[in-house]
Amino acid sequence: MTASPSVVLVTGVSRYLGAHLAARLAADPRIERVVGVDATVPAGDLAEVLTAAGSKIDVHQIDLRTPGVLRAMVDARVEAVAHLAVATATDQHGGRSAMKELNVIGSMQLLAACQQAPRLRKLIVRSSTAAYGASFRDPAIFTEDTEPREVPRGGFAKDVLDIEGYVRGFRRRRPDVAATVLRFAPFIGSAVDTRLTRYFDRPVVPTVLGRDPRLQFLHVDDAFEVLVRSVTQPLPGTFNVAGAGTLTLSQAVRRAGRVTMPVLEPGLNALAGLGRAGVSLDQLDLFVHGRVVDTTKLIRAFGFTPRTTAEAFDEFVRSRRANELLPADTMRSVEQALLDGFRRTRAARAALERGE
Repeated sequence: MTASPSVVLVTGVSRYLGAHLAARLAADPRIERVVGVDATVPAGDLAEVLTAAGSKIDVHQIDLRTPGVLRAMVDARVEAVAHLAVATATDQHGGRSAMKELNVIGSMQLLAACQQAPRLRKLIVRSSTAAYGASFRDPAIFTEDTEPREVPRGGFAKDVLDIEGYVRGFRRRRPDVAATVLRFAPFIGSAVDTRLTRYFDRPVVPTVLGRDPRLQFLHVDDAFEVLVRSVTQPLPGTFNVAGAGTLTLSQAVRRAGRVTMPVLEPGLNALAGLGRAGVSLDQLDLFVHGRVVDTTKLIRAFGFTPRTTAEAFDEFVRSRRANELLPADTMRSVEQALLDGFRRTRAARAALERGE
């Protein structure tokens, strides 16, 4: 298929990525209509983004785990689907079990609906470089053909592996649909608010003693450019999407104007259970082993080169400089998290000395 689709369905429209992609697609004269679906109604700034985009966007409150999404696709004569409704962390109601059900079951039901949608010609699925995992056995650089050396520990990484497996099955059943899987590196940018960005916002940043992993980031505006091209151009396949080059964790912390606090791994692991204040297991493994992916395939196919990891991270840092002073309650929560980590580290060290 060479022509741009006239009707596009975007999942996760009540979240930052979905709402802004829907607005960008609505601004494209090649696209006549954007159908946004999510289990919740967009609110606040995201609702304003969608309203400002005009009448080309129709928003429907639909849970992907229900048959409603198929009816919406058939009724709207959808030709392309951009599946962005993939939760990245468990800091939501229901914890890990709810996250897995939304990600895995929701994606499975969506693909079942896509299989039955007669006009569908294009499918774009949000994935992550977390699918490669992070371990001491990793290669220096991952290509799209590299298999994970170990099963990832983190829930998000396991979910995207399951989702990609469903996409492979969908490709076999609907070879007429151009399916694109985008493995995004961690997002960074002035408007991005994730566990990763909050980690670098800490005045004192805990790191794993003796480890300085290589990291890659992707500016969220470059992610939108890749998503729009995926929708409007025939670009099937699986692609790594990341900024060229790397930063070590210590370099990133210094660029952010913060101070590192090296702790034993159990100390940082303690932060994985602290909700918005902590890190996920996926990020914990990343901060121990690092991860670097090759983006040659993306650049050749898309004709687009994202800004480098260093450029993306520096822009994020500049956007934070206006708010250097953190609220007192945030400072207290960070200090308490560090103290808890130190206590766990001392307990782990004592257990090792006792031979337990």
